[in-house]
Amino acid sequence: MNFNRFPKTETIRTTSYTMKNSIKSLILTGFVCLMQSCTDDFEKINTPPTSVTTIDAGLILSKAQKDAAFAEGLEIPNSQYGSWIQQWAGGAVVSSSRYVEQSDNNVWDAHYTLIRNLAQIRTDILKGKETDPSGRTKLAIAKIVEISVWQRLTDLFGDIPFSETALGSTDVNNKPKFDTQESVYKTLITDLDAAIGQLNASDASYGTADFYFKGDVTKWKKYGNSLKLRLGMRIRYADATLAQKTITEAMGQPLLESNTDNATIPTYNNATNANVHPLLNQWLTGSSDLRYLASTLVSQLATTSDPRLPFIAQPSVNSVKAGAPAYKGMGVALTDALLKALVKDDYSTASQSTFFNKDYSPAIPCIVMSFSDVSFYKAEAALEGWGATADQAEGFYQAGVKAALAQAPFNIATVPATFSKELSFTDLSKEQKLQKIGTQKWIQLFGRSYEAFTEWRRMGYPLLTPGPNVGSTAGTIPRRTIYSSREALLNETNYKDAVSKLSKGDSYISKIWWDKK
Repeated sequence: MNFNRFPKTETIRTTSYTMKNSIKSLILTGFVCLMQSCTDDFEKINTPPTSVTTIDAGLILSKAQKDAAFAEGLEIPNSQYGSWIQQWAGGAVVSSSRYVEQSDNNVWDAHYTLIRNLAQIRTDILKGKETDPSGRTKLAIAKIVEISVWQRLTDLFGDIPFSETALGSTDVNNKPKFDTQESVYKTLITDLDAAIGQLNASDASYGTADFYFKGDVTKWKKYGNSLKLRLGMRIRYADATLAQKTITEAMGQPLLESNTDNATIPTYNNATNANVHPLLNQWLTGSSDLRYLASTLVSQLATTSDPRLPFIAQPSVNSVKAGAPAYKGMGVALTDALLKALVKDDYSTASQSTFFNKDYSPAIPCIVMSFSDVSFYKAEAALEGWGATADQAEGFYQAGVKAALAQAPFNIATVPATFSKELSFTDLSKEQKLQKIGTQKWIQLFGRSYEAFTEWRRMGYPLLTPGPNVGSTAGTIPRRTIYSSREALLNETNYKDAVSKLSKGDSYISKIWWDKK
């Protein structure tokens, strides 16, 4: 037997083993090099060319401004809050208009969505740029808008989750405590002062992404000071000391000075329904049963010869058919029997020549805050001697009424002689002057139902008689909005703690902290 072949065989086996390991090493080395190359370009390779990897703060601001403004002039707010303060008639389609209680999940959710979106600007997108000119003023503007949303939310509900919410994506608390409205207001005033102090005309701003002022920092300072005036005035009957300090400080700073300073959102009648004026949206997409105005509003306009009447109301169908066009408002919170007996063609809808008219041109802007708002606040402040003297009150009040008349779609430049008596404070007591201010403000806020409801509660004017339907409130006009049912379910402990502080529980008739009238 020739054994010499075994070593040869062993040599062949060893050589084969060595070659296999060399191939493996080459493959492994190539794989490592490939992975290193992939790792270096991973983000570039794996980012689709059309994807959005960063969010523009301007887009968030634009959407928040628009959504917040449009929200209070749509069908449901008008038919609920607008009906409670007797501008709109409401009806069976919206049971809350007849004082039947229900949770307001949509109002709650919509406001927290706005706040979370705006908070992204400070907690993520522009975080770390608080003192950098590229972010400082942008952050301040976004904060001012956020403060206005927080104010509206607490004005509607009272105590709210505040300090433990909107802290950023890495600090989410699903069971936040409810802060008292008093503490919320104090923080908002402090935060607003800080935000106004950050505004700098030499910084980068939002430009055309800013619907209100196109990034004009001078106007943002006026708006910020005007918002401060509103914050102070809202709490005047709950904390007079803080109110006086806040109002006096605001009165000493530049405020909205004319209708050219109004904070507004443009609307477009030839666009999708989402971009038309909220009242026009109600006409185009809403229920035909919810288009009618309340008798209180129509009567107020008619009896005072208010020149805005034909721009706000439509003559009833039957009066036009009879050849004698006339305006007639419908009762609010009517019983089933009264609703059944109604002949709707006997009553006025909103005007089909202005608000309910898609062909109206130019499209009516959606007002966020106006010079008229500010003028009425200044008139109140003057009556108290806060930042102005009592003899200046009438002039501020007249400026408010004239500015309201001049707003679109009224565009009334001259006060008719038949209406001029409404501009006078002659021989009126202080309370009668407040009643005039409150009543004219109520008219001026037509179409801004959240703010109109809030200011009616704060001032107590005009004097309103509840509708006949008893509902859940024993026939009392509601004073607040009911918390989200989801909050009651998912944040039960904190919800119950907040409810325990309400005089009549989580109901329409409990009053919030600043509501003293």
